[in-house]
Amino acid sequence: MTCKPSEHPTTDHPIFPFLHTSDDPQSAAGLDAATANDPIDISMGEAEKSSFFQKYKLGAILGKGAFSTVRVCTDKATGVQYACKCITKADMGSDDLEGLIQEKEIMLVCDHPNIIKLYEFVEEKNHYYMVLENMTGGELFDRIVAKQFYNELDARECVFTMLSALNYIHSNKIAHRDLKPENLLLASMDSDHDVKLADFGFAKRCDSKKCLKTQCGTPGYVAPEILKGKQYDYSADMWSIGVIMYIIIGGYPPFYEDNQQLLFEKIKAADYEFHREFWDNISDDAKDLIAACICLDPEKRITCEEAINHPWLKKDSRKLSSIDLHKNLEEFKRFNAKRKFKGSVKAVMANNKMKNLLKAARSGAAESAAEDKAKANA
Repeated sequence: MTCKPSEHPTTDHPIFPFLHTSDDPQSAAGLDAATANDPIDISMGEAEKSSFFQKYKLGAILGKGAFSTVRVCTDKATGVQYACKCITKADMGSDDLEGLIQEKEIMLVCDHPNIIKLYEFVEEKNHYYMVLENMTGGELFDRIVAKQFYNELDARECVFTMLSALNYIHSNKIAHRDLKPENLLLASMDSDHDVKLADFGFAKRCDSKKCLKTQCGTPGYVAPEILKGKQYDYSADMWSIGVIMYIIIGGYPPFYEDNQQLLFEKIKAADYEFHREFWDNISDDAKDLIAACICLDPEKRITCEEAINHPWLKKDSRKLSSIDLHKNLEEFKRFNAKRKFKGSVKAVMANNKMKNLLKAARSGAAESAAEDKAKANA
């Protein structure tokens, strides 16, 4: 059994560094020079009739996915810039559409300083447009490994921000279901603390215990009950947070295997440890909180509200700032470099596979139409 892969084969949410667009508009319809090569193929006629393009101007491409492209997006009236996820309807299946509508509905009601904001969702004849907060600071993990000095207090501040966002969605009966480093973003290059939770593509309403059953998530971060095919709830998010906490403090993941089946076996057995080389100087409270999250029994796993009130989050800041994580930071840098490389390779492979599938599907549809026409003329 394998975990359902992310539905974003390449990074198609706005985590890329900001790209300025040309100040010389090519069209009053809201298309600049970059749009001529737009893979979502917006025609000039469609743009001129579109309520979306009456308000916004699309700019440089930030990222591409299987059926979407993320671009810089400027409000014509205010000059405020956003990131816009442009989704081609023709490339979407019924499951994709259902997931998109669910993502939209969840994001529109979320209002928290540490959750990426969806400002507007626009449906046009051939496309959907999601106008999102433009996150220009990149990924949290990339910012951490760029540091020269790193201590346990720095790590705790990151964890508190994550728990704050997660507690908000859990209190609103929403499970994220795909917590991972790629979904922890920074709003700008100016602050290390303005971290936001992103990508609600797998998020789901969770009104009661063990009400979810879809196997989804990302290998390495997914909870064991999901891998075992059991019903679950937002306690699965706490497992993922525990894994991320382990990495942020220790510098490497608690579960790691090149073979995915072996990786899943380790996760299902909660087979991990705090290696003395990297964990001997770490406070006992930090290790206790991680262990409370990476707990095999979801019934005994700590809740987000309990985690926010854990002793480690209240520990004296001076003591934590004195716990140097230099050795762990060096290990973190090695892990992050491997993660980024593997992510790039998988993204290219997945995107190429999706393009081939879509090409084959369109070719098959064209052949079928030709056959029908031939039969009609016979």
